[in-house]
Amino acid sequence: MTMPTDIGAIDLMIGFPKADASKTYDYLRQTTHAEDDSTKEFPAGYMFKDVPNRLDEGDDGVEVTVAEMDKWGVDIGMVGAGTEATARAMKDHPGRFIGSVEIDPNDITGAVRTIRRMKDEHDIKAVTTFPAGCNPQVPVDDRRYYPIYQTCIDLDIPIVSNAGIAGPRFPSACQDVMLFDQVCYDFPELRIVMRHGAEPWEALAVKLMLKWPNLYYMPSAFAPKHYPKAIVDYANTRGADKIMYAGYYPMGLSLERIFTEMPNVPFRDHVWPRFLRDNAIRVFKLDAAPAS
Repeated sequence: MTMPTDIGAIDLMIGFPKADASKTYDYLRQTTHAEDDSTKEFPAGYMFKDVPNRLDEGDDGVEVTVAEMDKWGVDIGMVGAGTEATARAMKDHPGRFIGSVEIDPNDITGAVRTIRRMKDEHDIKAVTTFPAGCNPQVPVDDRRYYPIYQTCIDLDIPIVSNAGIAGPRFPSACQDVMLFDQVCYDFPELRIVMRHGAEPWEALAVKLMLKWPNLYYMPSAFAPKHYPKAIVDYANTRGADKIMYAGYYPMGLSLERIFTEMPNVPFRDHVWPRFLRDNAIRVFKLDAAPAS
């Protein structure tokens, strides 16, 4: 059960540190309540210590991220497409990054057009969404999402959606894991990846993944020592093909912390290559060599 160190992990949630990262979250501050010093820089800051989303004077965010990836054995990272930093990263470091696009389905037509344009212009590999962070919030099974889901099917790309209690201080019922049951029923061809833990419904997430062939999970934003036991147990038994790695650098966790803690996760030997690399290649249909 020792974690191999020569796989070349695929990180399905990574980014580039910024000199003033707090501005990134301005859109969330329109709806959060009960803010205090712990959430001043980062709306979920009360849960994270030593957030690495900062730059020393003269440092370049892209190069800092690439150096961290090289140091900790991350081969490919999924980042938000369409930004200057991402364009430069892909140009200067070919093969190291894949793109995704974040959408808010309150503008249904705009979201669909954005997805199609980003696929044409940037060959995005996924659509991502934060139901509780939309303004107004949009439940996972809401009709506003349905054209987005169908567009993902048409373009053969997964939807990656937050699941479980949101970190920022606003309601989370729209991310109740049970809501994915209806979506999986209505869109059996849609590949859905739940992100950000699915707590406190992680046991339900396992039950639904057993039930629905195209429902998956990644423990983004969770330090490895906090990976839910139900998820680890599922990966070790019937779910080795359903769980895939995603970090949270630099938004909340350092790669140093993630990969220092990772060897203590009690995955069985056959799980590690699938978790760190192979499942991402298959689910996101990446042009990359599998580990096994």
